[in-house]
Amino acid sequence: MSKVLLAIPSYHGAFYADGAKTGLFYIEALHPFNAFRKAGYQVDIVSEDGHYGIDEHSTIDAFLVGDDGKVYRDANSEFNVALKNTKSAADVDPKDYKIAFAAAGHGAMWYPKEATLRKLFVDIYANNGVAAAVCHGPAIFAGLEDPITKKPFFSGKKATGFTDIGEVQAGADDAMKKYNLDTIKTLVERDNGTYVEPAGPWDDFTVADGRFITGVNPQSATSTAEKAIAAASA
Repeated sequence: MSKVLLAIPSYHGAFYADGAKTGLFYIEALHPFNAFRKAGYQVDIVSEDGHYGIDEHSTIDAFLVGDDGKVYRDANSEFNVALKNTKSAADVDPKDYKIAFAAAGHGAMWYPKEATLRKLFVDIYANNGVAAAVCHGPAIFAGLEDPITKKPFFSGKKATGFTDIGEVQAGADDAMKKYNLDTIKTLVERDNGTYVEPAGPWDDFTVADGRFITGVNPQSATSTAEKAIAAASA
C-alpha cells in the first residue's frame, strides 16, 4: 500500500477564448508527484482512458519557474517518463493504492463523466485510503456517493477548490459558461458540502477533513500532497 494513484484529466480540447486547449495543468501533477516521491511513494499516473493533453496555458514561463521548467523541457525526466506511461483507469487495481490524488487544469471539469476513474477514488477511500484533489480536481467527487455514509461524497465534508473569483481573474468564466460547467464551489454546495474560501484566490491554501484533502489552486499542489501524505500516515 505504498503507492499513489495520481489522476489526470483525459479531456484535452478547445476551451479558452484565445483558442488554446485545456487539459492537465502541468505543475498540478508535477508538484504532487515530487512530494510523493520524496516521501518514498511509488506513483502511477492514471487517466480514464490512458490519454491526456497538457493545458496550453500551463506551460508559459510564469508557471514553469526554475526546476519546473527544466523538468518540462527534459523528455527523460522522471516525471515526464511517468506521464508518457499514463495508465488507463481500467488497468489498475484500487487495492494497490493508499492515496488517490486528482490533479487538474480545466480539463478536470470533465472528471464527472469519467466513471471508471471516479470508481477508483471511491474504492481507495472505502479501503481506508486518502482521497485528495487540487484546484479543479475536486470535480471528480461531484455527484459521487461516499461509500461509508451512502450520502453524496461532499455531504458533511469541508472542501476547497478553485474559486469563483479565480475563474474571473483567469479569464475562464466565459468559457465555463460556454461549456455549461459549474464552479467547484457550486459543485460542493450542491452536494451539501461546506466550501471553504481562501483569503485570496492565489494563496497556498488547503483543507483537510479526515482522509479527504483539497487544495485551491496550482500554488497549493505541493501542500495538498503533503497533507495527503500526513493523512495516510495518521
